[in-house]
Amino acid sequence: MVMLRKLSGAFTGGVLGGLLDSFNIWAMGVVGISDLIGIGMKPEFAAPWLYQRMIWGGLWMLLLVLPVLRQRIALRGMLFSLLPSAMMLFVVLPSMGKGMFGLGFGTLMPVVVVGLNFLYGIVASYWYAKASS
Repeated sequence: MVMLRKLSGAFTGGVLGGLLDSFNIWAMGVVGISDLIGIGMKPEFAAPWLYQRMIWGGLWMLLLVLPVLRQRIALRGMLFSLLPSAMMLFVVLPSMGKGMFGLGFGTLMPVVVVGLNFLYGIVASYWYAKASS
């Protein structure tokens, strides 16, 4: 039962982090931050795009079950967010035709991906810590 609560907390934290991450990316486009920093990615806030990101967010944060940096909640979230960041920068964005690191969207794209994923990881890790205690 304890493991089920941990898995549930990790997945739910990742889903919530994915929701926040998706909202942030969308909001950056809407308010003009993306244009200001030269990022050409402005997704439409639509259910298929959002659900996919939330489910993947939950799956990635199942990593929180691993016994790493348990007492350092923010650092732990940031550490585990590096894996989905790497997936985006080395697999997803290049497969979209935007080149390695997604530089086709703009030179600051890697910074945006890692920075927003840090927030995603921190939210997920915080939720997990509260849900599994």
